[in-house]
Amino acid sequence: MELGRDCALRYDSAAAKPLSADELAEQHGVVLPDSPTALAQLIDTALNKLTGADLGGENENDVAAIIEITERSRRRFDAVSAQLYREGSDRGVCTAAGYLSMHLYLSLGLRLGKGESRRRAALAARLTSGTTLTGEKLEPQMPSTATAIADGDIGAPHALIIAETLKKIPDALGATVKSDAEAQLAELARTLNPKDLGIVATRLLAHLDPDGSFTDTSDRQRQRDLWLFPQDDRLMSKFMGHLTPAARAKWELIAHSWAAPGVNNPDDPESVHGADSTTADDASLTAARERDERNPEQRRHDAFEAMCDFVIARQGLGKPGRLSTELVISVSDEDLARRAGIALTSTGTLLPVADLVELAAKSNTTSYLAVFRQHTQEPLYLGRAKKHRLASKGQRLMLFARDGGCTAPGCDAPFIRTEAHHSPDWQNGGPTDINHLGAACGPNNRWVGPARGQWETTILTDGTDAGRMVWRPAGRTGPWQLNPLHHHERLAHPPAHAPPDERSRIEKLLEARMGYAFVAA
Repeated sequence: MELGRDCALRYDSAAAKPLSADELAEQHGVVLPDSPTALAQLIDTALNKLTGADLGGENENDVAAIIEITERSRRRFDAVSAQLYREGSDRGVCTAAGYLSMHLYLSLGLRLGKGESRRRAALAARLTSGTTLTGEKLEPQMPSTATAIADGDIGAPHALIIAETLKKIPDALGATVKSDAEAQLAELARTLNPKDLGIVATRLLAHLDPDGSFTDTSDRQRQRDLWLFPQDDRLMSKFMGHLTPAARAKWELIAHSWAAPGVNNPDDPESVHGADSTTADDASLTAARERDERNPEQRRHDAFEAMCDFVIARQGLGKPGRLSTELVISVSDEDLARRAGIALTSTGTLLPVADLVELAAKSNTTSYLAVFRQHTQEPLYLGRAKKHRLASKGQRLMLFARDGGCTAPGCDAPFIRTEAHHSPDWQNGGPTDINHLGAACGPNNRWVGPARGQWETTILTDGTDAGRMVWRPAGRTGPWQLNPLHHHERLAHPPAHAPPDERSRIEKLLEARMGYAFVAA
């Protein structure tokens, strides 16, 4: 018995068999057009009608056949999507819609999200034929898998498992071994679900390199990674990855001292911190150990945070003066006063205000606090005009306080990855004034222009969002688009009617002139 064959139980009536174009015309009178656009429209129209079809008159065999046919079609669509992704990428189709790449076009323009867009990009890279710089056609990286998907026997989840398995096969085994493994896994996938295919793939890897003797440094380097997942509803972040042997050895050496009981304990003000753990006297360490109630996992977390403090405090990111080397946080004056609510860092992290206050009190680093008036959301600092092109540090702080991150529609790049974008552009006479600047990540900043597929920007002059930068495709007359992704306070709590401003005219003038404070720890 061949592995997995006994698992293939499916309805297999004549009604579920795929039909050729001639059979479709003979049995149902439907003639398929040659145009890809017409074929896509035919599929769309047929699916629309099938969605509203009355299945109550169909018998059980017919319903089972429809289930199998539609699932086969769904899997074939994975092959079509991969081909369209490749074609669209090669021909720059995304630029006509105003996007820098197919990834942005799918994730933002078609609202698929980053994960699904990356999945389709990965499939396109492995299932479709590319071309060399000289125009020579290249075979797909996984030809057997591509055929199985085109047949409708397997889907994208199968293909991704096969791709991940091939990535783990040592290079020293050679291309032929990888090719044979891909063909075997693609054939097995026709009769297995993705979970069972993963089990078979693990067995295959164990068979190919049972003791790891073929794995070398290049394989390990290829598989290294480190993932920091998005913050959850408690603002906690999951952290995982694969360390090379050298990286693990270095971390274990640090953790041996810095994650030891009684060291770097945030709940104990008399705990030994950082590098002092190697020079502290025995009596202090013993007392700190006895007071330490943390588990090993918590101690390793605190050691990691202490290591970050150590690097930042000793200018490991470069000399102070650039915002990318300093801790910059924005918060409303109301939340700061009551030590509650959420602040935003220039790297895009949401930070409880209570933690912010404690961080500012304990930090040895240079930190800046951008304070907003709660009811206007306007920064209390007005940047001064500059005659040169680059924004000043004060203006950059102002941009972070106002924009929070890239202002381009749908872009979630945090402020630390942005540049000061001029509107109008600098080369078109735009001044380096704070009311003509907006935060924009490098790719979006360079995509502003008058050509088809580019974007244009302006600064709103009235309304609740006055002073913020908005975007729209160049040459269009549609509405300007505002990016809400970096203003969590508005997403979580829709702004109510602002209370009346009872300050005097003199107070308002003084506020504008004094600006918000750069609060250094």
